[in-house]
Amino acid sequence: MTNTTVLIDAFSPFSSFTLSLPSSTLLSDVYSHLCDQYPSLPPHLADVLALSTHAGTIADNERPLSSLHTADDDSMPNLVTLRLAPRLLGGKGGFGSQLRAAGGRMSSQKTSNNDSCRDLNGRRLSTLKEAKKLAEYLESEPQRLAAKAETQRNKLETLEKRLGIEHGQVRKPGEVTVEVLAGKKHRFDDTEYLEQSRDLVDNVKSAVSVGLLKKRKKAKTSPSPEADKEKGTGKEKVVEEAKKSQSTAAPAATVDAPSVSTIPLDAVGA
Repeated sequence: MTNTTVLIDAFSPFSSFTLSLPSSTLLSDVYSHLCDQYPSLPPHLADVLALSTHAGTIADNERPLSSLHTADDDSMPNLVTLRLAPRLLGGKGGFGSQLRAAGGRMSSQKTSNNDSCRDLNGRRLSTLKEAKKLAEYLESEPQRLAAKAETQRNKLETLEKRLGIEHGQVRKPGEVTVEVLAGKKHRFDDTEYLEQSRDLVDNVKSAVSVGLLKKRKKAKTSPSPEADKEKGTGKEKVVEEAKKSQSTAAPAATVDAPSVSTIPLDAVGA
């Protein structure tokens, strides 16, 4: 019975492992032999760890080691290299829908203003858009002129109807056309209206002047509160001056009059 050399590349903190097993050994039994030879490996992690080739494919556990021999390698035909790695536990799913929703939100936030970008010829897209708009405007120029002429014609027909002129009526040699009549300045000769307007203006002016005169007369006849205040202050000043004069005259009289005690009796008898 031939043996197969198994070289296993493990994850940190473990290093590489080497086993020599019979070629008929199943892949499901490789980890148990590995735990027997290397006691540092925990046996209870057999369901969590998986053996895979370096290409990333996980082989069937019911296949023997001889099925993994490489026919191209003639120097070491009984060598099998495997990789020991933990299994990745699956989630609840729905990641794809979440990713699509996030992509939709990101695409909706993108700005669509690319006017500052340039085309392959080096011209800005904003310049190309303006040139396109200008070309469309020039192409629609005859239509706009025709619409403008139609509008003017409708206005002219309306004016003719108001003036009582039928459209297409033959005019007399001395008759003025509607265009000239509409654009000509006319003099307003209604003298009665002008006289009435002048009379109204004069009446308003006279009424305003009479009201102002009455207001001035009323202001002159009615005493103002300021004048009353001035009169009152004048009276108070006169009273104060009289009191001052009386107070100054009283001491003078007392000084000039001789006292009774200084008169001699001889003078009294005489």
